[in-house]
Amino acid sequence: MSTNKFLQKHSLTKEDLLRDLETISESRELGILGRKEVFLGKASFSISGDGKELAQVVLARNFCPGDIRSGYYRDQTMMLSMGNLTSQQFFAQVYAHSNIEHEPVTGGRLMNGHFGTSFLDENGDWLSIKDLKNSTVDISPTAAQMPRLLGLAYASKLYRNNPELQGENLFSRQGNEVAWGTIGNASTAEGVFFETINAAGVLQVPMVISVWDDGYGISVPNKYQMVKGNISEILSGFQRTNDQPGFEIITVKGWDYPGLVEAYAKANDIARKEHVPVLVHVTDMTQPFGHSSSGSHERYKSKERLQWEKDFDCILHYQNWLIDNQIATQEEVNLATETGHKNALRGKQEAWKAYQNDLKDDKIKTIALLDQLMSESKHKSKIQALRDKLGNELYLIKKHIAKTLKLALRYTVDEAELKSRLEILAWNATYRNETHEHFSGSLYNTKKDSALNVPEVLPQYSDNSKSVDGYLVINKFFDTKFKQDPRIFTFGEDVGLIGDVNQGLVGLQEKYGELRVTDTGIRETTIIGQGIGCAQRGLKPVAEIQYLDYVLYALQTMSDDLATIQYRTFSQQKAPLIIRTRGHRLQGVWHSGSPIGLLINGLRGIHICTPRNMVQAAGIYNTLLNSGDPGLVIECLNGYRLKERLPDNIGDYTVPLGKVDFLKEGTDITIITYGSMCKIVMKATEELEQYGIKCEVIDVQTLLPFDLANDCLKSIKKTNRVLFADEDVPGGATAYMMQQVIENQKAYYHLDSKPKSITSWAHRPAYAVDGDYFSKPNEDDVFDYVYGMMRESDPDKYPELY
Repeated sequence: MSTNKFLQKHSLTKEDLLRDLETISESRELGILGRKEVFLGKASFSISGDGKELAQVVLARNFCPGDIRSGYYRDQTMMLSMGNLTSQQFFAQVYAHSNIEHEPVTGGRLMNGHFGTSFLDENGDWLSIKDLKNSTVDISPTAAQMPRLLGLAYASKLYRNNPELQGENLFSRQGNEVAWGTIGNASTAEGVFFETINAAGVLQVPMVISVWDDGYGISVPNKYQMVKGNISEILSGFQRTNDQPGFEIITVKGWDYPGLVEAYAKANDIARKEHVPVLVHVTDMTQPFGHSSSGSHERYKSKERLQWEKDFDCILHYQNWLIDNQIATQEEVNLATETGHKNALRGKQEAWKAYQNDLKDDKIKTIALLDQLMSESKHKSKIQALRDKLGNELYLIKKHIAKTLKLALRYTVDEAELKSRLEILAWNATYRNETHEHFSGSLYNTKKDSALNVPEVLPQYSDNSKSVDGYLVINKFFDTKFKQDPRIFTFGEDVGLIGDVNQGLVGLQEKYGELRVTDTGIRETTIIGQGIGCAQRGLKPVAEIQYLDYVLYALQTMSDDLATIQYRTFSQQKAPLIIRTRGHRLQGVWHSGSPIGLLINGLRGIHICTPRNMVQAAGIYNTLLNSGDPGLVIECLNGYRLKERLPDNIGDYTVPLGKVDFLKEGTDITIITYGSMCKIVMKATEELEQYGIKCEVIDVQTLLPFDLANDCLKSIKKTNRVLFADEDVPGGATAYMMQQVIENQKAYYHLDSKPKSITSWAHRPAYAVDGDYFSKPNEDDVFDYVYGMMRESDPDKYPELY
């Protein structure tokens, strides 16, 4: 095909091509300058997409409004080309500028190269995603962007195929949006990549994955990364055929501009029109400066390889192609290249100036306060040294100011009444509060749709309220919500045809169809990713993990991605995914899970809810569905066949998060617990009453958040004793609850006995009834612990039992 015909076919003009050259030249210069800033000590780290520029600028031409990206930290050319990144913003990330106006992606919280766009306005309301070119915010763990990508693409399938979702909305135009994923070649060796590929092929979703293949994973070449050293060859069995669905697999070289244009036009057409996933394997890419500012690639690449990378640099090839095909002159090519370099340099200068100017007023105020302190203090020489050091800082950061203030207060601790010291004390408090918000705010949703703002609605009962098995409470709840809101859907292993293994959803697939109640393969990580992506596109997914033990398969995705979305975007993105699972009492090493301490420590940013029965569970689900927050709800595995009264207002009542429930009033000891342990504790207290011991029992209901009203403290003030009870290992969730109550609520002031905890043993539970009895805390254990605590204070009244 002649060059003119090629340009006409793809509607490319000379201006377009020179603009692309300007963009890729700017992007390359960003990488070079970013490294220099690290070497000058102005930044801690820099990473960039050197060598990947040409493919990315081509990809960006196919990216349409409504499309959404889930990529990784070498995509700055793509983001520049789409208008979602400027050079100034790139360097604001390099400097970790914590001002969201200058670093609008993460507010300086993530190292550079982590890109994203705003999905929400300042009030927390959704923007019109379908009219924007969107990017979910990146994460560093290799291949961790893949599970989310599946969900972003799956949302398009739902918007296209579910008639109830095809009305006017902010998120989709009949499912015509493509989810674009990018990944480095070495990261395709990760298990989550293969799991995502398999799931996307099964689901047939509009997803285009680009593999940027430069032959290495830091220092390790492809031959050690994957079979045959070639990911598209490995995946050839996924290639679709005339009679079998699968992937479309395209291979193209990273320096071949016409080939890249053809490849991405084809990929875009297939994914967008046919809803078929596509893998574009871009080979022969280079990495001209090594992995990052942390090291040089001369340490592990041969001279021949280094020379090859110079010869096959994509920018050089593109410049030559423009000239050789008489599209542009040498002078025009030089001008576009030079303009790109100047744009990068100007962006760096603007970013540094803005970064330092943001600190200038704080520095001036701090120095002025130090000057006043020097005039009053007997420690003048020490204060003078502090002042001089701060005034002479070449590259100022917030830490310099914070540390200076603290040292000044330490030096003058014996001059507490000095007016100037009091002013520094006040300024130090203000500064600490401001920086706390910069670096620690927005872990949870603070907008109007926070789950904590959902009003409590109590369940209502009447003489006609039926007593039913617990699973029917769950079933009736979801049936009610599915009728009310077509955005709600659920999916997971055995969820559809049989209505989950405990029948909480029985009959709902037949009633609402496979798109609303969906069976999946055994693939926990991508079940969570499927939910994250759909939640980020305005839907209300309920992702089911069959048993709590199996959450461990997906823990990395839940911890690194879902739990941090609100935090790492400074409340500009959210993913209100509900994860439904079941755990606690059962029998055996792998079906009796209560790894709550593990989850609490790993999932800050997700609400962790532990209802004791199905009525409570339904209320918690309703609270989460009425919010914009993610939550993990752990139903009691042994509660589905227990009888409960079905509330008359099922689907309307809510259980507030962070509010405890007093199950029993007492005066002798407070027992704090949750989940299946509530029933065990309550049975034990009945026997304890026969010995004159009156226990107050508290069900905390949710562990994240925990007892926001400090009701546990109020109880301990009355009983002066406390026992924490759960099924986790020693030092697990009981240690967390103890820290919350004894330390944070300051309950230690009111204790007459040392606080105690009752837990499972350190090992996994053994099998059968005996295994459960001797591995996990039971009614006898609770009785013995409480009786023993009472005996410590009054051995005459409570003589030794055993």
